[in-house]
Amino acid sequence: MKITGYRLINTTLDWGRPVGDVNGFIASGITALPIVIVETDEGIEGVGMGMHDGIPQLFEAVEGEDPRATSWLYDRMIARMFKNGHAGGVFGGIGALDSAFWDIKAKALGEPLWRLLGGRDRYIPGYASGLDIALDSAGLTEFYSFMRDRGFTAAKLKGGRNVRHDAERLALVRDMLGEATDEPLVMLDANESWNVPQAARYIQHLEQNVEIAWVEEPLRRWDASGLRRLRDTISPAIATGENLTGLEQYRQLFDAEAVDIVQAAAVWGVTHSLRVAVAAHARDLPVSPIGMTSNPSTMAVATAIPNHLLTEVTTPQMPAGVTVDYDVADGGLVLGDRPGGGISIDESVHDGAADFVWGGEGGPHVRDGRTGLELGVRRSVGRRAE
Repeated sequence: MKITGYRLINTTLDWGRPVGDVNGFIASGITALPIVIVETDEGIEGVGMGMHDGIPQLFEAVEGEDPRATSWLYDRMIARMFKNGHAGGVFGGIGALDSAFWDIKAKALGEPLWRLLGGRDRYIPGYASGLDIALDSAGLTEFYSFMRDRGFTAAKLKGGRNVRHDAERLALVRDMLGEATDEPLVMLDANESWNVPQAARYIQHLEQNVEIAWVEEPLRRWDASGLRRLRDTISPAIATGENLTGLEQYRQLFDAEAVDIVQAAAVWGVTHSLRVAVAAHARDLPVSPIGMTSNPSTMAVATAIPNHLLTEVTTPQMPAGVTVDYDVADGGLVLGDRPGGGISIDESVHDGAADFVWGGEGGPHVRDGRTGLELGVRRSVGRRAE
């Protein structure tokens, strides 16, 4: 089997609510989702999601090769970007192609990807995550009661600007989940918005009102020494890693013992997720995958690794023209038996234009210039939290 071509298409996901984090949000609740379809000479096509960045150049490294050589092709794509660099959006392009190769490999064998990877149980435990910075109390209640009724007893909220506001929101969701369990878990995602002393004070104030299981990305993604200092100061676990684009970027976090829960983003692909899980397992650390809606193929990894903790589940909604072979139920995801990664595409509803995934000046992918330059703990609701 040989790789012969590819197609780039876009679709959109209507979340039905504003989505974002402390850096900003998409008020319309509609976001773009890039898709790549890899073609082969045997007619089997692979579907990958991630980003379109760098794919024309990356394809030069894989054209004519057997798509089933997934590990070798992954390293070949990394090597192809040796001088230009494989970080950022280009890593998302690598992840999309990599996921498409795994999809082809599983389809060729007539197996669902989760079984090909060695998974036994099709069920993946998860936690609810509303990307909810712009939701008021009514919006939080609507989303998290919906997820509670589907068995979720853990939730992660966005925050980091105002401690009183965050405490009220966390307590609201905790009490809501507490209607279904005696031990609800709530987590807070600050999306790299603090410095070390600010983070320590913020979390200490927050925990006077509500216990949190983990704090996610409290500092910049590369700040291993700062994360270690913070880890020695606070009681919640520290989770981070979703924005690290390459296994080598985890090394300093591991060496500094700066992380408790290792994360990897779905858009970075199947091979990356597998390698991060193995590296974390070698250090007795659990992993928690992030953003499965952006690339459902990587859900299969969670079934096959020994150190999976919980997977982020953001919505049961599907992007336009996309069908995925799983159900949101029992507090997690239940994978189906469709061969491959379980993604089906109706290209008639898509266009071929490449678009930025979460663009816009007010969106969560644009960092405020003053972020991380405060020492105090705000107690009044700021502009972005309103």
